[in-house]
Formats: sequence, C-alpha cells, structure tokens
Amino acid sequence: MDLFDSTPASRRKTRPAAGEERVESVTQLTRRIKDLLESGVGAVWVGGEVSNHRRQASGHHYFTLKDAGAQLACVLFKGNAGGMAAPLGDGMAVQLFGDVSVYELRGQYQMIVRQVRQAGVGALQAKFEALKRRLLEEGLFDQERKREIPRFPLTVALVTSPTGAVLQDMLNVLQRRAPWLRVLVYPVRVQGAGAAEEIAEALAFLSRAEGGRPRADTVVVARGGGSLEDLWAFNEEVVARAIAQCALPVISAVGHETDFTIADFVADMRAPTPSAAAELLAPDGAELRAMLRQQGATLTRRVQQALQGWQRELTLMQRGPLSRGGERVLLPWRQRVDDAEEELSDAVAAALAAHRQRLEALANRLERRRPDRVLAERRAALALCRERLESRVQAAVARRSHQLEQCRRQLHSLGPQAVLARGFSYTLTAAGKVVRDAQELHPGEEFITQLGRGRVRGVVQAVE
Repeated sequence: MDLFDSTPASRRKTRPAAGEERVESVTQLTRRIKDLLESGVGAVWVGGEVSNHRRQASGHHYFTLKDAGAQLACVLFKGNAGGMAAPLGDGMAVQLFGDVSVYELRGQYQMIVRQVRQAGVGALQAKFEALKRRLLEEGLFDQERKREIPRFPLTVALVTSPTGAVLQDMLNVLQRRAPWLRVLVYPVRVQGAGAAEEIAEALAFLSRAEGGRPRADTVVVARGGGSLEDLWAFNEEVVARAIAQCALPVISAVGHETDFTIADFVADMRAPTPSAAAELLAPDGAELRAMLRQQGATLTRRVQQALQGWQRELTLMQRGPLSRGGERVLLPWRQRVDDAEEELSDAVAAALAAHRQRLEALANRLERRRPDRVLAERRAALALCRERLESRVQAAVARRSHQLEQCRRQLHSLGPQAVLARGFSYTLTAAGKVVRDAQELHPGEEFITQLGRGRVRGVVQAVE
C-alpha cells in the first residue's frame, strides 16, 4: 500500500531470511502500526456526521464520525473541547482537525480531535427535523388526541426484540411488581432494514380484535439505547402513523432518557427507559395489597353499618302497626278514600247545579235587557237610591251629633278637674311623680297636694 511505502527508509523493516523469522508481540505490532499511521497520515482535516456521541463525567467526548461509506472513531479531550461554538450531538455535521492514531488497548485506530468546526446539520438529523415538523403540523403530537394509560391493566403487549436484554429487564420488573399481569410479546427487529415495517405491522396486528387471542390493554414499543442510526427505525414515518392509528394506548420506551425519537412524540406516553415503562405499567404489589386491605375494611364496615340500619328498621316494623295486621292499617285509608269520593261527587253535582242556575239567570237577564226597560229600571233605582242616601245622611248626622254631645258630657264628668271639684285631691313627690302608696314617701321628704283650686306643699312628718 502507498501508506506503508511512504515510511522513512530508516524505519523500514526488511523481511528476515528463512529460518530467521522474528515473532512480534501484539503490543509491538500495534505500536508499529501506530507509528506508521502517525507518520504517514499525521494531522488532517476530515468532515462527516457525528454519531453515537457520549460525554464522560471527566469532560472528554467520545463519538463516531461517519459518512455514507465509512466511519471513524474520535475522541475529543476536555482541554480541546472548550473552544467549541456549539455542543456536539448526534446528527451534527462537523469538520474535525486532529491526529490519526491507534488506541493500543483496543487495537482501534482513531482520531485525536484538536479542533471542531460545525458544518451544518447531518442528513439523518435533517430528515428527523423535517418529519417532526410535518407530523406536528398534522396534529399527531397534539395532547388532545393522546389516550390515558390504564392504571391497572390486565394484559400488556410488548413490541421489541426477543433476544435483547430489554425484554428480560421489562419481564423481571413486571414479574416482581405485578405477577398477575398477562404479557404478550410480539417479536420484531428494532434496527436495520425492514425493522420499521415490522414494528408497524405489529401495532396493526395488536389493534385488530381477533377471536382466540387475548386483547391487550396497553402496548409498549421498546428498545435499548444506541446511536441515531441504531434508533432510526423509530424515526420512520410508517412507525409514527402506525402508533397514531393504533386502537390501543401506546407507550414509547426507546433508548435512554436523553434519546428522543418521533415515536416518543406520537405515543400516548413516553417512558425514559424500557424498565421505567414496566414500572409505570405495573403497580407495586405490596402497595396494591395494602390498598385492597384498606378498601376491604372500609367496605366491610359500611356493609355492617347498612345491615345494622336495616335490622333496626325491621325491628321497628315488627313492633309497629303492621305486626298487628296490615288490614287494620289500611281500613282508615279506605274510609278516607270513600269519603273523598263522596265529597268529590257532591262537589261536582253542586257545581253543575250552580252553573245551570247561572245560565238560567243569564238567559232571563238577557231577555230583560231591552233598552227602554233597562233605562226605566235604572231611573227608578236611581231615585230610590237618592232618597235612601238623603235619609241615611240625615240620620247619620243626627246620630253623630248626639254621640258627640254625650262624649263631651262624659269627658267633663270624668275629667280630673271635675273629680277635684268634688273635694278630691292627689299627691305628688317633689319631682312631680304621682304618689299611689304612702310607702313611696319618707319622713322629712317634701310633697305637693293638688286640690280643686291650687296646690299645697308640705313635709312628711310620719308615714302610716
């Protein structure tokens, strides 16, 4: 290869003669390859798309730079990461400057990045954003269309790989928290060509209610973590529309907590991890049993209270009038019904008779209502009323005058002046209060005596 021909002659090794083969260790060979790469390639600029990016707690970045035909492992140490204009992320198109070297412990060639220059959005990331915008405009992400996940499901369907650790983790959580839960596993591929179509077909199959197959309450679409390419099946439009059209509530549990896919936005609920989805589905058995015990005790107490109330009512009924014969209780009511029936008949007959009489009277009045007869009757009645009114007014005036004279005389005879004129008197205290009892005055206290003419003031000598 041209790469090895460019090695300096001083470092070029010649093949030993027969019988003189030199056996190198893995470390020696790896270091020789490292020297060849570092001296033959050295520092270069290379462009591509970031994938499988992860940032360690130490601040170092590890990721893969790829294009349509190949990929390159890269490491960006913390000291060189401070000058980046934007944080690295999967799908980002970048241009890197650094040295090509070999990581000896793994025997893997890699690029030690010293400078990062953003070149735009990668092809996959751009495709992701375009589909996300289109589905958002269609309303597939709207909160109003999302269905509620059953709190206590009886059957759960898992759409995931049958060979991965994700399935075992979810089954362990479900078995530990809710051993009564029935689990249906629909095996699918979760990455690679055809994976999206298998996932969509699984969702369509579970949506159909077919005889002989238990119907799930909830569907979980699950996969472990990975790069943007590994998770791409869950970013396909066919999967998004299958989730939206699924007749059952769907939980998306794809990747790690920091991974987001189109399926997460369309699903009725997103779980940060598959294990978290299993915990959301299955209520804790101990907590559920405690709640059931509490509900059972409450139900028992309420049933006992109801039974006691009904027993009291039954006892009262046994001691009441019904215990002495129901016929006796009904007799007064039957009599009241008979009385009411008789009263109703009499009232109807009386009303009919009254209406009949009124009709006859109206007919007679109508016969008598000729204008000349009515006018004569009205004139005679008017004259009679005038005479009666005059006589009544005169009598009333005479009667009122007589009553007024009597009242005047009675008022004069009963007035205090008439009483005093007959020799009576009354006594007042110095404050002007009428004295009705001798005990109201005390020796030495002044008093006033009102006579028919004038007043007398004095001092109490003794009270008898």
